[in-house]
Amino acid sequence: MSGGHDSRFDPGQADARWQAAWDEAGCFYADSNSDKPKSYVLEMFPYPSGHVHMGHVRNYTMGDVLARYKRMRGHEVLHPMGWDAFGMPAENAAMEKNVHPGGWTRANIAHMKAQLKRIGFALDWSREFATCDPDYYGHEQALFLDLYEAGLVYRKESEVNWDPVDMTVLANEQVIDGKGWRSGAVVEKRKLSQWFLKITDFAEELLDGLGKLDDWPEKVRLMQENWIGKSQGLQLRFALSNGASVDVYTTRPDTIFGASFVAIAPDHPIAQDVAANNCDAANFIALCKRGGTTAAELETAEKLGFDIGIGAVHPFTGQHLPVYIANFVLMEYGTGAVMGVPGHDQRDFEFASKYELPIIRVVAKSADAANAAFAGEAEAGDGVVVNSQFLDGMSVDDAISAVIARAESESWGQGKTVWRLRDWGVSRQRYWGTPIPFVHCQTCGIVPVPKSQLPVVLPDDVDFQTPGNPLVRHPDWKHVDCPACGAKAERETDTLDTFVDSSWYFLRFASQPADRPFDREEVAKWLPVEQYIGGIEHAILHLLYARFWTRALNHIGLIDVQEPFASLFTQGMVTHETYSRREGGRETFFSPAEVTRTGDRAVLTEDAQPVTVGRVIKMSKSKKNVVDPDAIIDNYGADAVRWFMLSDSPPERDLPWSEAGIEGCWRYVQRLWRLLGQYDPAAAGEDKALARKTHQTIAACAEDIEALSFNKAVARLYELTGATEKAPPSASRSQAIHSLLLLASPMMPHLAEEAWHAMGESGLIANASWPEVDPALLVEDEVTIAVQHKGKLRDTLTVAKGTPKDELEALALASQKVQRSLDGAEVRKVIVVPDRLVNIVT
Repeated sequence: MSGGHDSRFDPGQADARWQAAWDEAGCFYADSNSDKPKSYVLEMFPYPSGHVHMGHVRNYTMGDVLARYKRMRGHEVLHPMGWDAFGMPAENAAMEKNVHPGGWTRANIAHMKAQLKRIGFALDWSREFATCDPDYYGHEQALFLDLYEAGLVYRKESEVNWDPVDMTVLANEQVIDGKGWRSGAVVEKRKLSQWFLKITDFAEELLDGLGKLDDWPEKVRLMQENWIGKSQGLQLRFALSNGASVDVYTTRPDTIFGASFVAIAPDHPIAQDVAANNCDAANFIALCKRGGTTAAELETAEKLGFDIGIGAVHPFTGQHLPVYIANFVLMEYGTGAVMGVPGHDQRDFEFASKYELPIIRVVAKSADAANAAFAGEAEAGDGVVVNSQFLDGMSVDDAISAVIARAESESWGQGKTVWRLRDWGVSRQRYWGTPIPFVHCQTCGIVPVPKSQLPVVLPDDVDFQTPGNPLVRHPDWKHVDCPACGAKAERETDTLDTFVDSSWYFLRFASQPADRPFDREEVAKWLPVEQYIGGIEHAILHLLYARFWTRALNHIGLIDVQEPFASLFTQGMVTHETYSRREGGRETFFSPAEVTRTGDRAVLTEDAQPVTVGRVIKMSKSKKNVVDPDAIIDNYGADAVRWFMLSDSPPERDLPWSEAGIEGCWRYVQRLWRLLGQYDPAAAGEDKALARKTHQTIAACAEDIEALSFNKAVARLYELTGATEKAPPSASRSQAIHSLLLLASPMMPHLAEEAWHAMGESGLIANASWPEVDPALLVEDEVTIAVQHKGKLRDTLTVAKGTPKDELEALALASQKVQRSLDGAEVRKVIVVPDRLVNIVT
């Protein structure tokens, strides 16, 4: 190899040198005016917590390999990076450490950016921004005003999920098991004036659009479909025994003869009226408010009810059904009241069993099973309607239609479509977020801030020693003149939900004019994002909101695209075993650095006492099983870390971290380096088998990377490495080495640059092209033929593909192994299957 080639690859020297060379050459700058085909590769941008973790490394390595590969295939690639920088952790740090959220965030960004640069990602840093930059959130405020002018933003008083620790409102999606998704505090219900985005106006579009997202995981599409929650049924009115009435929505009107109670939500007006005069009812409602707030949580909670002593009159039988306030009914879904059919709904079955209410079968597998007993649970399946007067014998679908027809003709109900999706409450009572650009004037009411006065910038001089929103307490920030009449007024002190920030950031990456959020024509060059990569945990929150914002901005004419992400990939987590010791009922966790392992046994290094090696779980600071990427890069270099992230596990599955694994990757880095050092451009001679293997690998690796099957591409490079090592010197071998270097370069870019330079190649391998495939070498021109006698394999023949039958027969009979097997027996027949088999019959 020309240019010299050391016996060992030294990442400590090479990594920084080639990272600087890429920066100096501007390799990864994306030119919107290029006439090359465009590829927009994007990983979900990180929250600047202060440290890059191994999950980040895996996520960004996958996107980086794809971005580098696309560049090698002649694409103009946009592969940007920024920071989802607003949110509660910065305010928590301000309170705990007496620092400003902005300073804490900027310091974290600086540290994490340095970490990302060490890994050698092919990022266009010229487009970097943080969502806490006034330049960014000022444009967000302008977009919010555009949506307001289009009638897609409104303010109203509503019951909200209140986090008493973070002292802010949470969206339903941010309430997990009845607790705040960040603080873990039990969520309370409160009524506050809130700003909302009309996502429900796009419910049908968002649902229908899922059917066109062919390159999204089916699981994500199903999760969004369920969250949007379109259901068709009957809204009917039950007359009440006290002269009033209650509207109920049901998706199963065919089961109306199985109704044995009516349940209303704790915040239903009827429930509130009862509670005003009944202390027990009021106490029960208070109990409900302390429980879970989402449909999923209520599904698993114990079903509780309070009988209000009023009957609901069944529209067909005239029977009075008891009415309960129930903890499992949501005011936000349907009408806030349901008819309970315990025979065919498990939730209702549990409730009826607890309160000894009738459980009536009205759907059976056949008419003969009308009186069949229930096996300890509800039966929700299809069948024939029974015990239902005029509906008996009908199918479920026919019975649904028949009940809706009767209800509409008799004016006590009507067919209706209901959505689970609710408008998105975006008000948050905190400082570190985008100020909502409105002013409250006693004369004019709510007045939008003129765009000429944007951005509305957060004040720096704030106090976090008192809980709550510092903007409310600020001595002068909120006091302004009304933009409409000039009178004294006050700014809106709520800030936007941080999910708003991440609902359009991909547009700003694509286009960054100073005077507006983005340029429509430039956005059209890049969007939709060709490949979006991130965790499954964002299936509903971020991904649904981003889809909504894209459609809303399209609706008001600001962009042409309707869906933000053409293809979505959800990668698995990086996991690690835990080390712990339980003493006095308390479990203490230890980091890998504190533990000495010998086989399956582990002891605490400090006292040599045994610790328990726990299950492999997601890396977590609280479990002390986090691995520091900087320390690993110090020991093994960036390329070994990148290779580990791509090896073994399919990218959609979790990847267990192990020291043995990273050491194996380091050994392969050195092995590949030694092989690359054997490149000899002057070598002569042809090795047809190795040439075929090389070109098959080139083609297969391209397919694997495009399918994000990185582990398969890695396996193919291992195979080609082994085949090349075993081959004698030849021009084909040197070509295999050269191709192997190009194929590995998206995965091991630092080693590839070092070897490219040592080979005497010009320029940077980061700007090189993917090796061309010779189609002729993709076709196998030799085949191996099995020769059988008496049902057993006697020999094999390696022959040219398409060898005629008579030649195959002659070759088979000439085989010494076959002759020994025949042992002089007369050959009665020879059966030849071309290119596969010769079977000799005696």
